[in-house]
Amino acid sequence: MALHQTNRPTAGPFDDVYALPISARALPKYRMPDKVSDARAVRALIHDELGLDGNASQNLATFCTTWAEPEVHSLMDECLGKNMIDKDEYPQTAEIESRCVHMLADLWNSPDGATTLGCSTTGSSEASMLGGLALKWRWRARRRAEGKPTDRPNLVVGPVQVCWEKFARYFDVELRQVPLEKDAVGLRPHQLREYVDENTIGVVAILGVTYTCVYEPVAGIAAELDRIQADTGLDIPVHVDAASGGFVAPFLHPELVWDFRLPRVASINASGHKYGMAPLGVGWVVWRSADLLPEDLVFRVSYLGGDMPTFALNFSRPGGEVVAQYYNLLRLGREGYTKVHGACAGTARMLAGEVAGMGPFTVLYDGQTALPAVTWTLTDDAASPFTLYDVSDQLRRRGWQVPAYPLALGREDTVVQRVLVRHGTSYDKIALLASDLRAAVGLLSRGRTGHVAEQPGFHH
Repeated sequence: MALHQTNRPTAGPFDDVYALPISARALPKYRMPDKVSDARAVRALIHDELGLDGNASQNLATFCTTWAEPEVHSLMDECLGKNMIDKDEYPQTAEIESRCVHMLADLWNSPDGATTLGCSTTGSSEASMLGGLALKWRWRARRRAEGKPTDRPNLVVGPVQVCWEKFARYFDVELRQVPLEKDAVGLRPHQLREYVDENTIGVVAILGVTYTCVYEPVAGIAAELDRIQADTGLDIPVHVDAASGGFVAPFLHPELVWDFRLPRVASINASGHKYGMAPLGVGWVVWRSADLLPEDLVFRVSYLGGDMPTFALNFSRPGGEVVAQYYNLLRLGREGYTKVHGACAGTARMLAGEVAGMGPFTVLYDGQTALPAVTWTLTDDAASPFTLYDVSDQLRRRGWQVPAYPLALGREDTVVQRVLVRHGTSYDKIALLASDLRAAVGLLSRGRTGHVAEQPGFHH
């Protein structure tokens, strides 16, 4: 008979990932390791750590996309090595970016969507800052032409997201934040006259206020600025921060006039990675016409292989998110965006009804006239045995991330809670949230916080 020699295997790269040397100790945190490690083990150990993060699908605080179709994942993989800034090396990705800009210009009713200017960014914060810089440059050029000082620019805003505070601080602009009136959730047009002057570079109108998810009355703001110009001669442009609403209003509220149909609207920014449903990392800014983007804000770069113009705060950045945005625009079309956001609005309506019926809450916004979202507050703060912060804590024990926070300047004493309903946040999931919210209210109303005196049993 044949003889066979069996060799005892030596430790090699195909050992169990949890039995390899890197798995036998805590992962390095302050110094790179000296030696190479097995790829499978490193991936598994990092994956384990990421499991400690919250479940993104239960994060109802974020406006950002947390779900995408498999085709998006595939396209993102294809674009892993594509640098959005290098338009000479990746001309078709640049062409796709241009198509997105023109589609958005058309969606927002640009008077000449084929020739207007715009660009992609890393998100709506960068897009906002680019819009703000164009406002400042145009104001400064006009003041210089008139022989007037340019050292005290200001920007008038309502309850804005922190990116506008960053813009004001980083680019030396006074931020004039208009306080909320006692029953308001956004800037009201009649408040403007007290805050604008010859040094105002623009007014920011919010289409989807971060705190409450409502739309500010852009048309009313523009009309009030028309009246101010008639009375004082001040010609003050509007920038619409449509970070969330720019991908919602055209589909759910097409009759609402907020965009380039208003001659005073100079520029619009939006987040592709919010209700545009692209993966995290893409925003957009579009100007009404090419002449509204000052030429000296645009840089021309030759060292990537061609003479290419660029206007951005970042330089190198991935192209995949832009390609994924184009995929969504083609895949969904106007019909698809309307259906998806319409379904979200229907889910928000259900949640608003559930919250209103629980007793202690007053719904401030029910998700029907602006973003698909629900915002509520305690009906009687003083008499309630619990706060909304307690409610947030109880919900987090079930994995839900539902924020509680005070409203903006002028209404800081009002604490609200907010749920965003996004693509991938199903009716069933929000029904489960409503059930857990009802249970939390019952527990807190009885003065219990969930701490028990004895070990509970498991039920299988």
